[in-house]
Amino acid sequence: MSSPKREAHDSYPGTEPVSLEQPGRARTDWIVYGVTAVLSVAFVIWGGASTGSLSSAAQTTLDWLLQNVGWLFVLAATGFVVFSLWLAISRYGRIPLGREGDEPEFRTVSWIAMMFSAGMGIGLMFFGAAEPLTHYVLPPPETDAPQSEAAIETAMATTIFHWTLHPWSIYAVLGLAIGYGHYRRGRGQLISSAFAPLLGHRRSTGPLSKLIDILALFATLFGSAASLGIGALQIRTGMQEAGWIESLGTTVLVLIIVVLTVCFVLSAVSGIARGIQWLSNINMVLAAVLAVFVFAVGPTVFILELLPTSIGVYIQDFGQMASRSGATGGKAMQEFLASWTIFYWAWWISWAPFVGMFLARISRGRTIRQFVAGVIIVPSAVSLVWFAIFGGTAINEQRDGLNPYGNGSEEQITFNVLGHLPWEAVTGVIVMLLVAIFFVSGADAASIVMGTLSQRGSSSPARWIVIFWGALTGGVAAIMLVIGGDKALNGIQNVTFIGALPFTVVLILLCFSLAKDVRDDPMMRRQSKGAEVLEEAVVTGHRRHKGEFELQIRPSTPGSDVNDDPGRSRPAD
Repeated sequence: MSSPKREAHDSYPGTEPVSLEQPGRARTDWIVYGVTAVLSVAFVIWGGASTGSLSSAAQTTLDWLLQNVGWLFVLAATGFVVFSLWLAISRYGRIPLGREGDEPEFRTVSWIAMMFSAGMGIGLMFFGAAEPLTHYVLPPPETDAPQSEAAIETAMATTIFHWTLHPWSIYAVLGLAIGYGHYRRGRGQLISSAFAPLLGHRRSTGPLSKLIDILALFATLFGSAASLGIGALQIRTGMQEAGWIESLGTTVLVLIIVVLTVCFVLSAVSGIARGIQWLSNINMVLAAVLAVFVFAVGPTVFILELLPTSIGVYIQDFGQMASRSGATGGKAMQEFLASWTIFYWAWWISWAPFVGMFLARISRGRTIRQFVAGVIIVPSAVSLVWFAIFGGTAINEQRDGLNPYGNGSEEQITFNVLGHLPWEAVTGVIVMLLVAIFFVSGADAASIVMGTLSQRGSSSPARWIVIFWGALTGGVAAIMLVIGGDKALNGIQNVTFIGALPFTVVLILLCFSLAKDVRDDPMMRRQSKGAEVLEEAVVTGHRRHKGEFELQIRPSTPGSDVNDDPGRSRPAD
């Protein structure tokens, strides 16, 4: 039997419980799937048949976009931070992602652990030592002298800027829109479903909604391919460091991509969820062990000192970092933004559909305020500690003349840093395992999300469509690396930016849709109605009793006019 509290809330529209599983067989949306598939396959064919022309076209397009619309990424990313925090601290923060009275599906400890899992990945493994050290050796334009004491603070603040509030606010926006619309309003799990407040029910299933889901598919595909490409770069370097291979050619990269693609496709369609979860848990333990090891054998005191210093400088320089654009700084600033800030914003936006859906699924029953706090604070804290450990160790080695920076190759720096610590052979293998398993356990979920978007929001997309998107992700990753040539990371950055730009507009509009949705929430309507009734009662009491009255609540007499009920307001004794 339901409790009185639950029964009272069940009568309010838009708060009915919703199952994640879609009844019946998954139905493919042939427009969304077909258009995205054809264009993506055409991209792979173009890259395979004429790598030079694709590389030239991508570079030309990137240059034009950076010069003309790079500002959009800069403003939008900070806008998502402001919007997420505003939702959390406003009166809308009390709204639950689900039916009122629902308890959170996961205990807080488990929920935080899953947040931690989502906050770790290939990016932290690849850039953990590389980014702080690179900013120390080559500080952002118009900041500090290279390898100076001031450059340490700037390097850490810039890294934290790229990995804390901004990326997780991007994920929070989409996660809130999906979680609120699905659990609270009973809508489907499509990105386009979250636009119902702006488009109306009929248009939210029309041609414009198809375009939104197509753009979400493109963003997820290119974001996943970027992670696969970055992972392949680091694994290839690790294999060379271990003496397993001699060549660093493109052929090795393609073979690594093939192996990783086969692994995550098999994991996505095998149904061995427990096995993948077991591998993910092992990965988290390995990552924690590696971090503790580096912290213990590295410059422990220096790392501890970096933590408060990095936070303070980040807060102090936040405005300056958030306002960097190509308007000042000339070509040097444009190159910095393209290689770092704007690339990151594009990468996070590309991952937003996948990570946002994941965060929404584990957060049913949480309030908007709890969701925003958990999604932003927990992963940001993990990133802060991770970069302090690995970045601090790298910077300290560079100051001591060990030169882990080497030739500036990002995929090489992590292994260079570990090479100056004990047990370098073991830690190098652990890094490669971490990268491989992080990608397999994340990319299989991304391919399922792409299947979900292709099959009208189904939580269990058909196996064939998951295999298709998994294989295509590998193909796009290979092309990204090939068109980058000797600087393979450049190819990844260029294509990721171009693929994510249209979805940036979608996310901006999604903020307006979500704001309109929560304003019309049943809880907000009741609050407004209560304020209106109370105001009317006070006005009536003041008019009738010259300000000397008290308010009471009691059942009205059947058939009587409530406004004539003397019990509504009466003179004070």
